[in-house]
Amino acid sequence: MQPFYRLLLAALLGGLLAAGATVLLLEQRLGGAIGLLPDDAPRPKLVNLAPGAGQLRHYPEPVDLRSAARLATKTVVHITARADGDGRETVKALFGRQRRDADLSGGEGSGVIYTSNGYIVTNYHVVAGANQITVTTTDRRRYPASLIGEDPKSDLAVLKIEGDNFPYLPLADSDAVEPGAWVLAVGNPLGLTSTVTAGIISAKGRNLSLLPDLDAIESFLQTDAAVNPGNSGGPLVTAEGKLVGINTAIASQTGRFQGYSFAIPVNLVQRIADDIIEFGAYRRAYLGVEISTLTPADIRRMRLKNQTQGVLIDAIFAGGSAEAAGLQVGDLVVKVDDRQVNDLPEMTEIIGLAKVGDQLKVTVIRDNTPREIVVTMLPFQE
Repeated sequence: MQPFYRLLLAALLGGLLAAGATVLLLEQRLGGAIGLLPDDAPRPKLVNLAPGAGQLRHYPEPVDLRSAARLATKTVVHITARADGDGRETVKALFGRQRRDADLSGGEGSGVIYTSNGYIVTNYHVVAGANQITVTTTDRRRYPASLIGEDPKSDLAVLKIEGDNFPYLPLADSDAVEPGAWVLAVGNPLGLTSTVTAGIISAKGRNLSLLPDLDAIESFLQTDAAVNPGNSGGPLVTAEGKLVGINTAIASQTGRFQGYSFAIPVNLVQRIADDIIEFGAYRRAYLGVEISTLTPADIRRMRLKNQTQGVLIDAIFAGGSAEAAGLQVGDLVVKVDDRQVNDLPEMTEIIGLAKVGDQLKVTVIRDNTPREIVVTMLPFQE
């Protein structure tokens, strides 16, 4: 055999021996099979290679809102409100910082089915002044609707359509909902039916001074779910598919969504809607006070100690619950029953939830001394 071929054969045999040794070594290290490890073999660690980082973290899956969206869209209705020949504010009235008259004698908005027998909750400003109201459900059935009652001071109204077994949402506890909780806004914005947007609760107890009456109830839930004209009266829904609010307004310089929208909390909605359904009107209890949020100037003037939040009684009106119970001008309300009172919106919501005849245990600071005063809520007198 030629020397060249002998060298070539030796090289080939050497290569085969080296390959065999490598395979044996891998089998010993990997347990004898590619991709499999014996039970007692050490497992590799997941390591984040970023400087200063530890092991990789396993994050929870994103919140799945599909089930809540399916439930909510079935309960949303489209509302068309018309006034015969008379100009009135349309549903765009609260979508901007300024109220304005409209050229059209009617408008469109949203509502949510409140009970299976056809009661519907919406905003007062959606139907204000209308004498022809038509409701269209998500399955495109059209119903003439009657106005059962309205409360301009909370911007709520209740409609009724004839029928049974309508889908409706269970109610959440809006007092218990916290900032950061996922919510859906559902409605008919800008003519787009059954639109769902998502966001979180951004804040609670917002007072925007949108409603003109001095005794208006404003304690909105703030959310960053996109809301636009046409969403008015539609539901704000939790990730579990429960009704937590009625979408009412946005803070905007353009009349379109800019990141801030507001909803009436459902606890207040339930209180007012149930009264309207039962009595035809909201039977409002009357505290009979003029109040304001405590300010740093008030703290200095009153020489308050360790007290930075609350509602100050500035005036007491004759015939009200406050006068009868012995509350005084200058009292600082810090608690009602078991609920802390931090500011004006919270106080107006608490009183708005109270019923005639309820007895509220009001804690006030008077002369730097806490006092508990039982207030029996009297009916509101026009």
